[in-house]
Amino acid sequence: MSSSGPDHEQPTPAAPGLAAGDPFSRAVEGERGIVVVPFQERGDAEADIAEFVELANSAGALIMATVSARIQRPSPATYIGAGKVEEVASLRRLHDADVVLVDHGLSPVQKRNLERHWQCRVVDRTSLILDIFAQRARSFEGKLQVELAQLRHLSTRLVRGWTHLDSQRGGAIGLRGPGETQLETDRRLLAERVKMLRRRLEQVQVQRRQSRRARDRGKVPTVALVGYTNAGKSTLFNLLTGAGVYAADQLFATLDPTLRKIPNPAGGTLLLADTVGFIRELPHEVVAAFRATLSEAREADLLLHVVDSADPEHEQRIIQVDAVLESIGAGDIPRLLVMNKADLSGRAPRRDDIDGGNQARVWLSAATGDGIDLLLAAIGDFFASRRQRCRLFVPHAEGNVRAALYRQQAIEDEQAGEDGWWLTVNVSTAEAGRLQQMAATGGLRMEALD
Repeated sequence: MSSSGPDHEQPTPAAPGLAAGDPFSRAVEGERGIVVVPFQERGDAEADIAEFVELANSAGALIMATVSARIQRPSPATYIGAGKVEEVASLRRLHDADVVLVDHGLSPVQKRNLERHWQCRVVDRTSLILDIFAQRARSFEGKLQVELAQLRHLSTRLVRGWTHLDSQRGGAIGLRGPGETQLETDRRLLAERVKMLRRRLEQVQVQRRQSRRARDRGKVPTVALVGYTNAGKSTLFNLLTGAGVYAADQLFATLDPTLRKIPNPAGGTLLLADTVGFIRELPHEVVAAFRATLSEAREADLLLHVVDSADPEHEQRIIQVDAVLESIGAGDIPRLLVMNKADLSGRAPRRDDIDGGNQARVWLSAATGDGIDLLLAAIGDFFASRRQRCRLFVPHAEGNVRAALYRQQAIEDEQAGEDGWWLTVNVSTAEAGRLQQMAATGGLRMEALD
């Protein structure tokens, strides 16, 4: 949906048969909403409105009107100016809206003041994204992460906005004394719940580290799919693995990480990980809570950065994803650019080698499968350039080394001898260095092969 101008609202036809409910009740699917998109640069407004409306639709809101507001100096009381506050108030009454969604983070005071002006619930950008995450999470880990993010966000939003928060406990028999306010009780209960969730997530992280150590022992390389939300990561994941992961044309369709083992085009196997999609101005509460999930991207050997090439803003999306990768410590990991939806952008499948051949940009369509062979070739070339073939003598006393190489599917040929085995192996450069160190200390013998 686009705005008729940077400072004007655009009405959306009202859905029939919907009645307004309690303006401060909990959100339900099908609520009427007004979208407010503050902006500083005029050129950013239209794209920001379209994305935020899609976010609101993903949360189940029926958008009745959009309002864009140019902000030069944010108001400490309401963030947007007084004129826009009154304009939105009129639109809310006109459309009998239940909620106003603001495409920016709001302070507790700003949110409270706007709710008083508009007489309905106000949801800022962070709260909206967390609400969508709460709807999408399916796994135990995902639900823990979402709840932790919501509570951390809520803990900064407890203000003395309502009279019940000033009530004192301790007035009844057996409870007399200083007591504590309801606000203090809420804060204490939130803190206790947050501690419990952190303990549970730490247990999940321990399990992930154990799984990762097992993968490291087998030296199975990992490739992680990353990218802007709705770029087609899950569709590509299903095409490569046949996993049947849920994929839909909506923001944050997939939250929980999924790993599948697939053949490595360079030889052996690799693990492919599908991760949560990124978005501009990803709330820091989400990044912090989803650290365990994002670790699949942070500790991968290769990132497939999936880009919606049909999106006119795709170059800006690449920059935004790169910024998130930097924030989670994955900025230095090698990556391949996967320009998805080439069929929609009118591009023929092709592979472009960039940066002197050190990187590749592959144009393909995950929906049709066109160009997938080019992607597999690029993945194979990446890992082949980081592998080394050598001839290795392993004595019987070092049989564990032979077993480990078999687990890695790194043995191309084996000849048994009286004292041990001569093996022709294809291993990563890191593993080749480790074998070279073992050969230097005695036992193994190693000869490089062209």
